[in-house]
Parts: sequence; structure tokens; C-alpha cells
Amino acid sequence: MMRSSARPQGLLASLRQILTHGTITMLAVAVAFSLPEAASYILYQWWPLVERDQNLLLATEICTASVLVLLFNFAKIMWGNRKSVAMVELIALEYARNGRRRRSLSRRERDMVRWMSTARDAYILTLTGYDTFIENRSLLRDALQSAYEIRVMLINPVGKGMRRRVASMPPDITLLSYHKEIEASIACLAELRKAGRNITLKFYEHEPFWKVIVLGDHVWVQHFHAGFEVKHQPEFVFALRPSSPREGLYVPFYMHFLDQWSQPGNPEYDFESNELIYRDDAGNEVRRAALDLPLSGAAYPADPPQGTNFVLHRGNGGAGAAM
Repeated sequence: MMRSSARPQGLLASLRQILTHGTITMLAVAVAFSLPEAASYILYQWWPLVERDQNLLLATEICTASVLVLLFNFAKIMWGNRKSVAMVELIALEYARNGRRRRSLSRRERDMVRWMSTARDAYILTLTGYDTFIENRSLLRDALQSAYEIRVMLINPVGKGMRRRVASMPPDITLLSYHKEIEASIACLAELRKAGRNITLKFYEHEPFWKVIVLGDHVWVQHFHAGFEVKHQPEFVFALRPSSPREGLYVPFYMHFLDQWSQPGNPEYDFESNELIYRDDAGNEVRRAALDLPLSGAAYPADPPQGTNFVLHRGNGGAGAAM
């Protein structure tokens, strides 16, 4: 179910709007009252000087031509960009930036994070979750702290998709580093759960393609490109159009998350027992498998056989199966 989050309209926002409208009104009044005097100066003082001085006439013509060129170029650019603006409106693109993170946030980024902080629900589909929950430069870390219901999907650390992802990355990114990041994300979610948040964590098996974060009526999207960390990928934020939900890319990405979430083959994590819960199509529990990340880098089975519970032991270089 999609819920819309209202943007906060506090005292500071109201004062900002009042000052903006007041400034525009004062400028309009000043321009209106200065036009007669400006016209009188040009006609009766400036133009007689120009007629008597050829150099001043040449300078005036050059300045006038330069201003007209700038104005016409600006009008041409605006006319040429009208289609781009229309396309941005059609896909409901609210924000975009490349993967190069700046040291400080822009005003628009701060406003956007403040809007998203009012969201009650957060739905997250990502790789390890480290760049979202743990990294200091994450734009969404503080916004996620205020959400009440948080649904998270991470890649299964003992699945084939994780192996394929690691194989496509540079040598400095290893299976061990991904396992540490997943453990840190699970610990962060456990702390949020202790703080009273409604946390649900699932793991998917396939190699990741989209990173999707749904916060209220905004969705944050990045693409998992082979060979590149997702934090270096471009970021896009799409907004929900309540009056015309068929427009924009919010609904498709939201439905993509729901489709992944509802897959019966994706196990749910039990924070109390540190186990993965597998369910059938009807939602009934079929089996459990202990999740013990092999931080030693030991080998592990890609997929536990049906009917067995695999426990991945740390530091012993092997895995034991209990029937």
C-alpha cells in the first residue's frame, strides 16, 4: 500500500515563503517606478551625448548587440530544453546526481532529506546495506532512523548471486568484505529493532540489478553495474504523482520492490535465532537454515539442500549439515 508523506511546513518554511514573495513584490515595484526616470535619462541625457561622440556610439552599439545576443541565446536554450523539461515531468524525476560524492550537501539535498525524514515506512532493496545504513556519507541514513516500519532485502551471503557479484568486481573487493558489510547492516537493523522499529529483513538469491529505496512518496534508485560499486553509480529520485499515478517511474520501481519481496523463495531473517526462514507459496514455514557468516573466508555451499539445515562455522574451514 502506498502512503504519501506530507512535506513539513513549519514556521521557518512559512517565513521563507513570505520573504520570497515580499522581495519579488518590492523588486517589481522598484522596476515599475524607475522606468519613467530611466526612459527620460536615455532620451534626454544619454542619447544627445551618444550623437556627439562616435566612440560612445560604437560602445553603445556593441553593448546593445551583446545583450541582444545573450537574450536570444537564452531564449533559444529555453525553447530547446522545453522537451527535456516535459520528459522530466513525465517521469516525475525529482533529483539526480552522479556517483561523485561532494563533501557537503547542497541546499536541495538537505531539503530532500528533510522531506524524506517524515516518511513512516521505508522499503529497501540493496546489496549489503552498508552504504545505506552505516556509511557516514549516506544521504538516507538519518531519514531511515525516523521510519517506523522498515522492510529490507539484502543479497544472500551464501547464495550464487553473491558469488557472481564478487566475481565481477575488482580484486580489492572480496567475499569477506561483503560478509562484514552484511553483518554490520544486520547489527544496525537489530539496534533499530530494539529501539521499537518494526524491522523485517529478507535475503534474495539472484545477482542484484537495481538498488531501490522507497521512502513515503519518493523512490531512490541506483543501478548495480558489473565491475563498479553502487556508491559510484548515478542516483535518481522519482516522486509519486497522486493525481496521475500512471505517470512517472515511482510506481514501477515500487512494484519491483513488492514483486521481489513477495517471492516465496526469498528467506526471512529471524533476529532472535539468527536463522533464515523459508516459506512455501502459501506463506507457511517449510524449514530453517542457520545464518552464520563465514568471516574466515571458508568455503560454503551455494544453496542448502532441501530438507537440511546448514550451519556455516566460522574459522573451521567447513560446513556442517544437520538433518
